Amino acid sequence: MSMKKQFTLNLLAFLLFSACFAQKNPAAAGFDAAGSDAKAIEIADQVMENMGGRKNWDKTRYIAWNFFGNRKLIWDKWTGNVRIDNVNNDQTVLLNINTDKGRVFKYGQEQTAPDSIAKFVKSGKGAWINDSYWLLMPFKLKDSGVTLKYLGEDKTQDGVEADVLQLTFKGVGNTPDNKYKVWVKKTNPMVWQWAYYPKFDAEKPGFIRPWTDYKQHGKILISGERGDRDLTDIMVFDKLPESIFTDFKRPDLSQYPRAK
Repeated sequence: MSMKKQFTLNLLAFLLFSACFAQKNPAAAGFDAAGSDAKAIEIADQVMENMGGRKNWDKTRYIAWNFFGNRKLIWDKWTGNVRIDNVNNDQTVLLNINTDKGRVFKYGQEQTAPDSIAKFVKSGKGAWINDSYWLLMPFKLKDSGVTLKYLGEDKTQDGVEADVLQLTFKGVGNTPDNKYKVWVKKTNPMVWQWAYYPKFDAEKPGFIRPWTDYKQHGKILISGERGDRDLTDIMVFDKLPESIFTDFKRPDLSQYPRAK
């Protein structure tokens, strides 16, 4: 077989392989496909597949976690309902991230002043945006407004060979000027480290932290290890009572079976 023919066959195989992953993990509306690198998109699709696959991610409904010991969140991915309990005081915010409507309990009673409700609901949504990204970023590499670039190969701080992706944003989230670099380990591609830059043109990161210690939660893998700032009490459920998103009484999630 000629070298030219072999090259053509290899190229076709690669394109078919990439197309297969892309079909399994379609980008969200508004993802900057035109401005993103094909190799970066391919790696993002491999990450999704290795963390359980898009189908299982879409089927995952309820996710709960503790953000740095400061607040506990429960998110219904299907409806957009979110519960946020502040660990250090009695504040609880029940909101819907799709409608920006919600209720607030603070100072021993439900708050009724419209301005107070709007303020706390806005703050609660901002907390959810931040906290869910710290927990679930690898599932969101092809989200709306994201541009992915391939930066080459590098080693993580713990010496793992990795491909490095850059994420920038257009008109999404509370801080669209942010930039992230993500190290995806080459063997069994998974996000293994990330760096945060407060501005897209910043040369030095605000932090570099590991993204390790993956554990099975239902049908997907989730990491809680962030070096000195871990996410804990990570739980995934198929069913939870609606009262969790309507009743200010703080729930005991240990009584509910976790997703398998």
